[in-house]
Amino acid sequence: MEIAAVVAGVLLGIMAVFQAALALGAPFGAAAWGGRYSGMPPPGFRLASTVAALIIYPGIITIVLNATGLVDIDWLPANSGTMWLLVAIFTVGSVANLMSQSEPERIWAPVSTAIAICCAIIAGGM
Repeated sequence: MEIAAVVAGVLLGIMAVFQAALALGAPFGAAAWGGRYSGMPPPGFRLASTVAALIIYPGIITIVLNATGLVDIDWLPANSGTMWLLVAIFTVGSVANLMSQSEPERIWAPVSTAIAICCAIIAGGM
Protein backbone atom coordinates (compact mmCIF):
# COMPACT_ATOMS: atom_id res chain seq x y z
CA MET A 1 0.00 0.00 0.00
CA GLU A 2 2.84 2.39 0.76
CA ILE A 3 4.23 2.09 -2.77
CA ALA A 4 0.78 2.84 -4.20
CA ALA A 5 0.56 5.91 -1.94
CA VAL A 6 3.95 7.19 -3.05
CA VAL A 7 3.13 6.64 -6.75
CA ALA A 8 -0.23 8.40 -6.34
CA GLY A 9 1.47 11.21 -4.42
CA VAL A 10 4.05 11.75 -7.16
CA LEU A 11 1.41 11.74 -9.91
CA LEU A 12 -0.80 14.12 -7.94
CA GLY A 13 2.25 16.32 -7.40
CA ILE A 14 2.81 16.42 -11.16
CA MET A 15 -0.81 17.43 -11.64
CA ALA A 16 -0.42 20.15 -8.99
CA VAL A 17 2.70 21.53 -10.71
CA PHE A 18 0.84 21.55 -14.05
CA GLN A 19 -2.07 23.43 -12.48
CA ALA A 20 0.37 25.88 -10.86
CA ALA A 21 1.92 26.51 -14.27
CA LEU A 22 -1.54 27.23 -15.70
CA ALA A 23 -2.27 29.55 -12.78
CA LEU A 24 0.93 31.45 -13.50
CA GLY A 25 -0.03 31.90 -17.15
CA ALA A 26 1.62 29.00 -18.96
CA PRO A 27 0.08 28.54 -22.42
CA PHE A 28 -1.08 24.96 -21.79
CA GLY A 29 -4.81 25.64 -22.03
CA ALA A 30 -5.33 22.95 -24.67
CA ALA A 31 -4.28 20.32 -22.11
CA ALA A 32 -6.73 21.42 -19.40
CA TRP A 33 -10.28 22.49 -18.66
CA GLY A 34 -11.77 20.69 -21.63
CA GLY A 35 -9.11 22.02 -23.98
CA ARG A 36 -11.22 25.09 -24.71
CA TYR A 37 -8.30 27.49 -24.74
CA SER A 38 -5.28 26.90 -26.95
CA GLY A 39 -3.04 29.31 -25.08
CA MET A 40 -3.21 30.78 -21.62
CA PRO A 41 -6.54 30.08 -19.86
CA PRO A 42 -8.70 33.08 -18.91
CA PRO A 43 -8.57 34.50 -15.36
CA GLY A 44 -11.42 32.39 -13.95
CA PHE A 45 -9.77 29.17 -15.04
CA ARG A 46 -6.41 30.40 -13.79
CA LEU A 47 -8.01 31.00 -10.39
CA ALA A 48 -9.44 27.46 -10.45
CA SER A 49 -5.97 26.15 -11.32
CA THR A 50 -4.56 28.07 -8.35
CA VAL A 51 -7.07 26.42 -6.02
CA ALA A 52 -6.31 23.00 -7.52
CA ALA A 53 -2.54 23.50 -7.22
CA LEU A 54 -2.48 24.94 -3.71
CA ILE A 55 -5.43 23.28 -1.98
CA ILE A 56 -7.10 20.39 -3.80
CA TYR A 57 -4.15 18.30 -4.96
CA PRO A 58 -2.06 18.81 -1.81
CA GLY A 59 -5.16 17.88 0.21
CA ILE A 60 -5.65 14.68 -1.76
CA ILE A 61 -1.96 13.83 -1.41
CA THR A 62 -2.28 14.26 2.35
CA ILE A 63 -5.41 12.06 2.47
CA VAL A 64 -3.67 9.31 0.48
CA LEU A 65 -0.50 9.40 2.60
CA ASN A 66 -2.57 9.47 5.80
CA ALA A 67 -4.60 6.44 4.68
CA THR A 68 -1.42 4.37 4.52
CA GLY A 69 0.15 5.76 7.68
CA LEU A 70 2.95 7.55 5.86
CA VAL A 71 1.70 10.67 7.63
CA ASP A 72 -0.40 10.67 10.78
CA ILE A 73 -3.09 13.30 11.02
CA ASP A 74 -5.67 12.41 13.66
CA TRP A 75 -8.54 14.53 12.36
CA LEU A 76 -8.14 13.41 8.75
CA PRO A 77 -10.29 10.48 7.59
CA ALA A 78 -8.27 7.33 7.05
CA ASN A 79 -10.86 4.85 5.88
CA SER A 80 -11.58 2.77 2.84
CA GLY A 81 -14.73 4.80 2.05
CA THR A 82 -12.66 7.92 1.47
CA MET A 83 -10.25 6.01 -0.73
CA TRP A 84 -13.08 4.44 -2.77
CA LEU A 85 -14.48 7.93 -3.27
CA LEU A 86 -11.11 8.98 -4.70
CA VAL A 87 -11.17 5.90 -6.96
CA ALA A 88 -14.54 7.03 -8.29
CA ILE A 89 -13.44 10.65 -8.76
CA PHE A 90 -10.27 9.74 -10.65
CA THR A 91 -12.06 7.10 -12.73
CA VAL A 92 -14.61 9.71 -13.83
CA GLY A 93 -11.70 12.07 -14.52
CA SER A 94 -10.04 9.42 -16.69
CA VAL A 95 -13.19 8.97 -18.75
CA ALA A 96 -13.60 12.73 -19.10
CA ASN A 97 -10.00 13.07 -20.25
CA LEU A 98 -10.43 10.27 -22.78
CA MET A 99 -13.59 11.88 -24.15
CA SER A 100 -12.01 15.32 -24.48
CA GLN A 101 -12.06 16.89 -27.91
CA SER A 102 -8.57 18.14 -27.11
CA GLU A 103 -5.84 15.65 -27.93
CA PRO A 104 -3.34 17.27 -25.51
CA GLU A 105 -5.83 16.86 -22.66
CA ARG A 106 -6.12 13.12 -23.28
CA ILE A 107 -2.60 12.67 -21.93
CA TRP A 108 -4.06 13.04 -18.43
CA ALA A 109 -6.26 9.93 -18.83
CA PRO A 110 -3.49 7.43 -18.00
CA VAL A 111 -2.35 9.63 -15.12
CA SER A 112 -5.86 9.73 -13.63
CA THR A 113 -6.25 5.99 -14.24
CA ALA A 114 -2.98 5.25 -12.44
CA ILE A 115 -4.08 7.38 -9.47
CA ALA A 116 -7.44 5.56 -9.39
CA ILE A 117 -5.65 2.20 -9.40
CA CYS A 118 -3.30 3.30 -6.60
CA CYS A 119 -6.27 4.48 -4.53
CA ALA A 120 -8.04 1.15 -5.16
CA ILE A 121 -4.97 -0.75 -3.98
CA ILE A 122 -4.92 1.35 -0.81
CA ALA A 123 -8.68 0.98 -0.25
CA GLY A 124 -8.49 -2.78 -0.78
CA GLY A 125 -5.68 -3.06 1.73
CA MET A 126 -7.43 -1.16 4.51
